[in-house]
Amino acid sequence: MLRTTVLAMAISLSLVPAARAESKADIVDTAVAAGSFKTLAKALTEAGLVDTLKGKGPFTVFAPTDEAFAKLPKGTVEALLKDKKKLTAILTYHVVAGKVKAADAAKLTTAKTVNGQSIRISAKHGVVMINDAKVTQADIETANGVIHVIDKVILPK
Repeated sequence: MLRTTVLAMAISLSLVPAARAESKADIVDTAVAAGSFKTLAKALTEAGLVDTLKGKGPFTVFAPTDEAFAKLPKGTVEALLKDKKKLTAILTYHVVAGKVKAADAAKLTTAKTVNGQSIRISAKHGVVMINDAKVTQADIETANGVIHVIDKVILPK
């Protein structure tokens, strides 16, 4: 129970200080503890990417919430969960190798994702956009990288 409480607090805007990085959970455990990434967690499992995102990293993950997945046309998530190749391409399009904090991302115009394609990054009036997805929460520190919560699933070309 205490571990769950600590992880939930890490997801809030009051993040654990960087000096205590060794005690943080990894990207997957942090997302699962948040409770709003059930679809993402299931997709990562189906695609066989859980062990990768629990690995050393560092990784930057643009994590769509359950609400973001719900915005996809009806039946899309179910179809993707049955198509490992397409699912993997979409999920790896949400991951950038290395740790990119929001302040650094805001200075970029593109970033190459793990799937090989680039995402567009723009920042205006304090709002950071990844393609057409808005970053709703930034800089969630994990033991092996950082999570930025986005409001849409971004799709590769």
